Amino acid sequence: MNKESVPGQWHKAYQIASPNQDARPQNEVSLLLLHAISLPPGQFSGDAIEALFTNRLDPSAHPFFADICHLKVSAHLLIRRDGQCIQFVNTEQRAWHAGRSCWWDPGMGIWRSALNDFSVGIELEGDDQTPFTKAQYAALVEATCWLMARYPALTANRITSHAKVAPLRKTDPGPAFDWAYFRQRLFAAHAVAAGG
Repeated sequence: MNKESVPGQWHKAYQIASPNQDARPQNEVSLLLLHAISLPPGQFSGDAIEALFTNRLDPSAHPFFADICHLKVSAHLLIRRDGQCIQFVNTEQRAWHAGRSCWWDPGMGIWRSALNDFSVGIELEGDDQTPFTKAQYAALVEATCWLMARYPALTANRITSHAKVAPLRKTDPGPAFDWAYFRQRLFAAHAVAAGG
């Protein structure tokens, strides 16, 4: 089957299936949650992120890995420093990325938890200190436009960070992520798509 014909599978992403996923309890995708990850911390490239998301991380390869190799986690997409995208979980499925978290839903006017149930998680390869690359922002904008076209409930005001939904546990994507630049690029891409 052609990748483009598989619902929830982005044809521009390389596919590596993670076992850390399950069915969404309801047919809802209305939140985009942005993360950042580097393994080992502060180091880029290598296959450790893929290994973590597929339960193959070698605890002896780095001291930090021994603390996290037992985790069963995943994201829908990973965007590498060069802009390459890897999809681990079909967006129709629930990825395990948000953890304990809650979010104020502006449409419903309520606090919501169990964010994995209705969110898409995108990991950017990076950390709190290192600026993200232009290639990453370009790929993120393209992926976000694809998601927003696919899921009408996912609008620009329904994009947030892991830090905002789990402020006592998480800081990502951190102060190095340029929200103003990302939103400017996203709005420009929408204007082009709308013929404006």
